[in-house]
Amino acid sequence: MSKGKKIILILASISVGVMLFSMGTYIGYSHRPEIEKVMGIAHKESTLTTTADFDPFWKVWNTINEKSIYAKKVSDQDRVWSAAQGLAQSLGDPYTVFFSPEENKLFNQTIKGSFGGIGAEVGIKDKILTIIAPLKDSPADKAGLKSGDKIVKIGTKSTGDMTVESAINLIRGEKGTPIVLNIYHSGDKTTKDVSIIRDTIEIPTVDTNLRSDGIFVISFYSFSENSASLFRGALQKFFDSKSDKLIVDLRGNPGGYLDQAVQIGSWFLDQGLPIVKEDFGGTKKENIYRSRGPKLFTDKLKLAILVDSGSASASEILAGALQENHIATLVGTQTFGKGSVQELVPITDETSLKITIAKWLTPNGVSISEKGLTPDLVVKVAPTDDKDHDSQMNKAAEILLAK
Repeated sequence: MSKGKKIILILASISVGVMLFSMGTYIGYSHRPEIEKVMGIAHKESTLTTTADFDPFWKVWNTINEKSIYAKKVSDQDRVWSAAQGLAQSLGDPYTVFFSPEENKLFNQTIKGSFGGIGAEVGIKDKILTIIAPLKDSPADKAGLKSGDKIVKIGTKSTGDMTVESAINLIRGEKGTPIVLNIYHSGDKTTKDVSIIRDTIEIPTVDTNLRSDGIFVISFYSFSENSASLFRGALQKFFDSKSDKLIVDLRGNPGGYLDQAVQIGSWFLDQGLPIVKEDFGGTKKENIYRSRGPKLFTDKLKLAILVDSGSASASEILAGALQENHIATLVGTQTFGKGSVQELVPITDETSLKITIAKWLTPNGVSISEKGLTPDLVVKVAPTDDKDHDSQMNKAAEILLAK
């Protein structure tokens, strides 16, 4: 073989080798994990042990960057926040929510500040945004909203996939400004628009009344930060009345602070008796909140508690504890069923995750979250009921007078 042919053969061999190397490099490059195609990611290394395949996520990420006509309208970081929100929603728990920086700021303002609103507690019931309870004399109450009303739209926005926090942020606003809610009330054939003027909300706590038949009534509207001391003041009025018959009206009470419910329950129960249990789903040992005492009443106390679909959270804890410890007779309708515990976990300096960590159980182990509490005596509101005729209150009074 001539020298010239050897050179040509060597060059040809090199060309084929380069081509094969290039093909191999291309094939290897195109088949590498999708995350490796994304440049400049902070914290790529995960410390999480999981069998989940994250490659589809990154393939979607890359395909969006390569093909979507909207890709440049949304920052990479905002996509991460949206993905985190989707991850929280995957649990199917309406009370587990990821807060982006803007939502986190609004949530913290809600906790610490005072804002214009309509004065109604809202929650998710049967996957629908629902009025738990309008506060007494609030704009929502004056507009005719009732416990159990479904909120179909807030303004022009459908509430179909809306979180509770998103709904609250839309409903709240400057005092004196209007908000229109599209409402479905049970029994109606169609929805209706209800216009409400926002106002600064003052949360009522306790009213008392000594009826002409000798029954003392404590109307209890919320478990706020100082409600236990206010409730104790109402109990002092009950003692002073010399009555042994007491009705505690928890209808429309959306709850509040757990420790306030435990404190109030402690005045009715012997020290050490269970008030509520926290079930952590097997992640850690069940926690039991017990009566701290001192019990303020003898066994001669005749007690009835009024509940309805607006009785939720701490209201259900107190009512369930007194019912199952055979202290009180529950009268009214099924309670709302909000019996879960949320913890706010910082994710970054500007974001957080509100996550359900436990469920509340009654002393007998009944989950409040499932269906709420069933009264000992179910009494529905009569069509003729008004401020002068209250069927549920009258039935509770009838029971106490017969004892």
